[in-house]
Amino acid sequence: MISLHKYFRPDPDPREARRPLWDAVVAAARAPHWYAEGTVPDTLDGRFDMISLVMALVLHRIDADPEQGVAGVHLTELFVNDMDGQMRQIGFGDMVVGKQVGRMMSALGGRLGAYRASDGSDELRAALVRNLWRGNAPAAAGLDHVMREVAALRAALGAIPVSDLVGVDRLPGAAA
Repeated sequence: MISLHKYFRPDPDPREARRPLWDAVVAAARAPHWYAEGTVPDTLDGRFDMISLVMALVLHRIDADPEQGVAGVHLTELFVNDMDGQMRQIGFGDMVVGKQVGRMMSALGGRLGAYRASDGSDELRAALVRNLWRGNAPAAAGLDHVMREVAALRAALGAIPVSDLVGVDRLPGAAA
């Protein structure tokens, strides 16, 4: 007798292999230093912007290894799923969620380009002010802290092979 069980059993979701990395991105973005020393607003927008910043740095690193491209796709899909769930949790209805998630993806896309600017550059500084503080420059100490931490995170990400990065559950160099 032929068993149909194998035809109807769902395969494991391949994105779930990247769940620890996604959780690490969120944990790094939620580190208190960004909001305390860095003075990033601890609001829904500020949190989204920090997740987008860390996510962009991780995706840039993954892009350095074309063989790991699917990991970046899976990580981005986890981002979309999480943002969708967050929107629903705070009360957005079905009619609005798709548009909001689309706007978030567009924002992430813009940040991916903006955060390619080199560490310490005026371009990076301007992108951080525009995105994290909505164009209202914070005190110099806050911006300097964020600039230093972005450079440290980017350097730490660059120091490990992408094949190792896609399997981590904590980002290297992520300040606690």
